[in-house]
Amino acid sequence: MEPAGRRTVADLALQTDAIGTRPAADRSRVLAKLKFSDLAFHGLTRAAAILVLLLLSGVIISLIIGSWPALSKFGPGFLVSERWNPVTENFGALAPIYGTLVTSFIAMLIAVPVGLMIAMFLTELCPQFLRRPIGIAIELLAGIPSIIYGIWGLFVFAPFLQDSLQPFLISVFGNVPVLSALFEGPPYGIGMLTAGLILAIMVLPFVTSISRDVFSAVPPVLKEAAYGLGCTTWEVARHVVLPYTRVGVIGGIMLGLGRALGETMAVTFVIGNAHKVSASIIAPGTTISATIANEFTEAVGDIYTSSLIALGLILFVITFIVLSFARYLLLRIERRIG
Repeated sequence: MEPAGRRTVADLALQTDAIGTRPAADRSRVLAKLKFSDLAFHGLTRAAAILVLLLLSGVIISLIIGSWPALSKFGPGFLVSERWNPVTENFGALAPIYGTLVTSFIAMLIAVPVGLMIAMFLTELCPQFLRRPIGIAIELLAGIPSIIYGIWGLFVFAPFLQDSLQPFLISVFGNVPVLSALFEGPPYGIGMLTAGLILAIMVLPFVTSISRDVFSAVPPVLKEAAYGLGCTTWEVARHVVLPYTRVGVIGGIMLGLGRALGETMAVTFVIGNAHKVSASIIAPGTTISATIANEFTEAVGDIYTSSLIALGLILFVITFIVLSFARYLLLRIERRIG
């Protein structure tokens, strides 16, 4: 019970003009300012998102318009023809498409298991004082310009393969059915195998870094529980870490695959740039990006230029299909988990 003659703070405040009018006006101004800033932020983010769609639409439309003369002349045969003759203006995209897919497959076949093992070593087995130097070395691989990889591949790596690995593979698999076709022919040093190995080195940092980050995000209690049940390190990695992080791991793999599909300069140096489809992976070949980089400055005539633009459109479609498949795969995994 309050003493007589003593009033509360609320009673005093309600009797003054300051509390009753000025704070209300200040609040309305602050709310109006916050509303304006929120609307401005909303508008800027929406404009940025729409800008991406406009840029993507512009690229697609320009590629379709530029490639239309070649596609209308050669029709669906452009996709399945191996011919590439600028003199007679007969062009086909089969050899670049084949080289792009084969070199990317070789790169991912090597980079994915190696990258996952490096990430697992860094997060589960590596001594603490070695984690940072090895992690920095992996990230530095991603920062090296692709032309450096190309020069190193042409003058150092290709001669090494010509003198050591390729003769070894030919001698070992030369008499083995099916495998003999993969390693048939003289060891040039350059070729699709060399390009695939260079690409594997280039995409390795993407797979490793992303896998390492998602492996580090696994709650320690899950791994400790598995170790408490007597699981080995391999069993913890196989049954706890990989299932928990599979969405992130697949995302890293698809990011590396996108890099492998579109890599230009490094592949151009070491693939041999031959427009032919060969079962042998040590034979010279070409990719879509290498063909465009090599011949765009020399292209004369509408059909020649249009054929190169059509190759760019095909590469765009291949990349779009790969990324769409990755999103569909991630969506299915999330639904299965959820």
